[in-house]
Amino acid sequence: MTFNILIINEFMQRTVNKDTINAVGNNVLVKGWVHSIRKMGRIVFIDLRDFSELLQIVFVLDDLDKKSQKFLEELHSEYVIQVEGIIQKRNEKQINQKILTGAVELLAGKLEIIAKSEIPPFEIDKDTININEEVRLKHRYLDLRSLRLHSNFILRHNIVKHIRKFFYDKDFVEIETPFISKSTPEGARDFLVPSRLHAGKFYALPQSPQQYKQLLMIGGFEKYFQIVRCFRDEDFRGNRQPEFTQLDLEMSFVDQEDILSLIEELMTGLIEKIVPYKKISYTPFPRLTYREVMKKYKTDTPDLRKEKGDKDELAFCWVTDFPMFEYKEGDKRWGAVHHPFTMPYKEDAHLLKTPEKLGEVRAHQYDLVLNGQEIFGGSIRNHDPKFLGQVFKALGHKKKEIEQKFGHLLEAFKYGAPPHGGIAGGLDRLVMVLANEENIREVIAFPKTGEGYDPMMDSPGEVSKQQLEELNIRVKRKQK
Repeated sequence: MTFNILIINEFMQRTVNKDTINAVGNNVLVKGWVHSIRKMGRIVFIDLRDFSELLQIVFVLDDLDKKSQKFLEELHSEYVIQVEGIIQKRNEKQINQKILTGAVELLAGKLEIIAKSEIPPFEIDKDTININEEVRLKHRYLDLRSLRLHSNFILRHNIVKHIRKFFYDKDFVEIETPFISKSTPEGARDFLVPSRLHAGKFYALPQSPQQYKQLLMIGGFEKYFQIVRCFRDEDFRGNRQPEFTQLDLEMSFVDQEDILSLIEELMTGLIEKIVPYKKISYTPFPRLTYREVMKKYKTDTPDLRKEKGDKDELAFCWVTDFPMFEYKEGDKRWGAVHHPFTMPYKEDAHLLKTPEKLGEVRAHQYDLVLNGQEIFGGSIRNHDPKFLGQVFKALGHKKKEIEQKFGHLLEAFKYGAPPHGGIAGGLDRLVMVLANEENIREVIAFPKTGEGYDPMMDSPGEVSKQQLEELNIRVKRKQK
């Protein structure tokens, strides 16, 4: 068997794997990682992996130059290589329907090794889901090469791209808010950042951009959004991480119906465009009050799928009319369910004066639930300083405490605050559900373990004595 292979000059541009389907009969140069090797006597098949797809490469030993033959003999999985050759159609019986390039292959003429690889600690050409997670996270850069994780992040990218276009088309303005700010009571513990220039004082990483986005409404932007990192120092679960990403938005001169309709339009369009093989169970999305779901399902995140095991069924539902207040047993006091700037039902305002009735006050708060996961949560905001004063009084806050924690926002409300409301969606959770994953770490590029540890970076870690002295911090060691 002989082949006439045209060897390409050294200045030839690279062709990515997915584009080879339109290059039959052409000479191309491809680059990537060796995904797998299959030797069939004098013919060797290699699956080459790049960011776009796998591509089968055929090496006929007798038609390779000696240098290429030598490289082929020493080749192992995960070597980075480049190959020159001709794209040809596969025989009909050999077409691989599972990959985009399954109808073509590259008949190799020249092989070069760009970078060698040690034997990986786990097999990358197989699904890594059952590999010890700490091993996977220690070598996350290898885990990200696996086809399942790679697909998860392509899905995530496409979701983010769709979301941005949706809000641009709706005339929303994308605005970034600070990552270091003031510690305020948001419901979970803050991550604190010590200030070098202000000894003994701390910034806090934002649990959400809540106060900033309300200030943007007072600033006159009316339609704001961002895809933003948030931070919460809380106990972790399969659907939580210490740092996470959310879609955050706020609008002026709207009511609850405007926000719910907008998000419903976003989600139905996203499913149709990005994951059309998945089916939405109910449209429009069912709307249930908090009292209804708690009575019927004993949870405020009900899974309404008709077939619970069907991962391609998407059951959205809105849960509305949450209680404004909940009793904090640990603190022996009432606290806000969402946050104190949520608008209570005005017809329930009289209940604010009776402590034993606070649990009956309803709020204009709403969650969007998908397959038993809360993926969006928001509220109409209380922009009336006098009404806000009643809420703070009901919560038992002293005037000095209110001024210290929220004075900047209350001051802003004095200068003409428009009625406004918003919502935030957990991007990681949404991708997790749409990717059919059970754990949020499978859709976050560099996550922490369930204990908040990063095995790859060995983080959190100790810092030098000099750094601590600059920050005026002394570490107190626990007694063993």
